[in-house]
Amino acid sequence: MEMFLYGFMQRALIASLLMAVITPLLGLFLVLRRQSLLADTLSHVSLAGVALGLFVNINPTITTLIVVLIASVLIEFLSNLYRTYSEVSIAIMMSAGLSIALVLMSLNQGASSMSVQQYLFGSIVTISTAQVIILAILTVLIVVLFLLFKKPMYVLTFDEETAFAEGLPVRWMSIVFNAVTGVTIAIMMPIAGALLVSAIMILPAAIAMRLGRSFNMVILVGVVVGVIGMVGGLMSSYQFNTPPGATITLLFIAIFIICSLIKVVSVRRQVNKQK
Repeated sequence: MEMFLYGFMQRALIASLLMAVITPLLGLFLVLRRQSLLADTLSHVSLAGVALGLFVNINPTITTLIVVLIASVLIEFLSNLYRTYSEVSIAIMMSAGLSIALVLMSLNQGASSMSVQQYLFGSIVTISTAQVIILAILTVLIVVLFLLFKKPMYVLTFDEETAFAEGLPVRWMSIVFNAVTGVTIAIMMPIAGALLVSAIMILPAAIAMRLGRSFNMVILVGVVVGVIGMVGGLMSSYQFNTPPGATITLLFIAIFIICSLIKVVSVRRQVNKQK
């Protein structure tokens, strides 16, 4: 029994470290592009993919990946259609994803409530070896893409007009970024849960932006914060028998509050010194 629990915790720890690397890399660009709600939207859309998979009796991971890829293209199309009000595309896709998920779940009476809850709330402590391998492959892929396209994405994020003037494929870059984010959420969802995966993706980047003074420093701090939050939350959930995803999220929020308070105090001290 102890070896059984040890195996589960070992896989959960590896998954936590992998997600700690992924989340700041994607989360920072989401925050800087003012697309923090994109992660939440794609998690709702992913629920529609899960419901579709259960409805047609296909592996939900496959249908979820297909659905989020289609949604990524639609979000970019709607963003260009409502260029002045880009948040409209987020609202439309979020409501559509959740509505489709609820309708399919209601039509599929044979679906197990446990299957649905697994994707809603996630369970990092029950992660399988196959899921760890997929997550590891995804981590390597995202790190490689980040190293190759960091500069173009940096330009696109801060000045889209300059990126277009330099000949960068702005629309395709946005679609690919949305797709990579969607695939990441689809793979992380059974682990972190659809309700919390967006928080786990955004919070490390938000904390790192309070602490880092340069782009590269923010990425590095984000990874460190991610490791502390993921591993600390996992260990705390095991110690106090609480849901892992919720515990990790609460720890990130606590770190964010502490860092924000420290930042406010330090700024006030500098102002007082200048006086």
